[in-house]
Amino acid sequence: MSSGWFTNLLNCRLCINGELVDDQMVVSDDTGLILKRTGFIGGDAVDLEGAIVAPGFLELQTNGMRGFHFTHFEDEEQYAKELDKVANYLVTVGVTGFWATIPTVTAEKFQKILPSLKPRTIPESASLLGAHCEGPYLHPTKKGAHNASLFQDPSTAPAASIYGASNLSTSVKLITLAPELPGAVPLTRSLTAQNIAVSLGHSSASYDAGAAALAAGATCLTHTLNAMAPLHHRNPGLAGLVAAPATAPSAPAPYHCIIPDGQHLHPAVAALLFRANPSRCILVSDSVELAGQPDGVYPGHAQIPHAQRKAGARATIDDGSDTLVGGCASLAECVQNLMRWTGCGVAQAV
Repeated sequence: MSSGWFTNLLNCRLCINGELVDDQMVVSDDTGLILKRTGFIGGDAVDLEGAIVAPGFLELQTNGMRGFHFTHFEDEEQYAKELDKVANYLVTVGVTGFWATIPTVTAEKFQKILPSLKPRTIPESASLLGAHCEGPYLHPTKKGAHNASLFQDPSTAPAASIYGASNLSTSVKLITLAPELPGAVPLTRSLTAQNIAVSLGHSSASYDAGAAALAAGATCLTHTLNAMAPLHHRNPGLAGLVAAPATAPSAPAPYHCIIPDGQHLHPAVAALLFRANPSRCILVSDSVELAGQPDGVYPGHAQIPHAQRKAGARATIDDGSDTLVGGCASLAECVQNLMRWTGCGVAQAV
């Protein structure tokens, strides 16, 4: 601990609001919090010799890594230990907060898992920020690696019956749904009224159906163009919302997530989506439990009952279909890819 109660980090470049700023950083020795950068005299000083200092990454979509998938649930104690291991690993690759993604499973499985995903701080690790439920309100024509037999319509399967009412008020922070399903728009209104964010994905929806969901409170697109209708010049689909002006007086263009791992999107397409609306673009890894593991074939699990093959950053169902099941690249690698593919600077990519 410093006798001056704070430490000055000098000669560094700070990533602030998409710009690289030459400045110092002041950190409280008592709390570890970053303080205002001016008005401090004394304290310890550390010369960072021009190093870049960036905020920690926030991972909006990760299904697991290092051999653990977030649908792997035996009991609360073991699950918490595995979550802690993931959180401990994530901070070593620059992630300081994550939403654990639970893809389509049964209602019983959702309700077993979600109580363990309440937001919590994990010492010396990335913080668990809650759950991202990717399903079961998805469209079967865009099922991706999800089990379509478990899909539900919002009009006949209320959210409380799927996730559990108490989990909606504690653990669930984001839900991906297909806006063209019956009852999707009323469900969006209900969820956003409960401070649960809604993202649109695994969908064949038209541009107009997406715009209606945005007007009802949806604010994001899930892994844009993956498991989604393609961008057509006359029928743009959900992806056309990326650069749209306000679709309604209270509905700006959504945030749009992309997976810039070189597998889910061609580099030119990733660059196009980023440049269309840089301030609304969110990088995600969509990692699965194969991330951080050696290449090879691995068994399935609750979401994907088929063997899976990992080859570098590519993870596919090992049934000859070559269906992508998720990502194996880290967010840091995604940031590096975006810089290389678009020419943007490190601060903007961060």
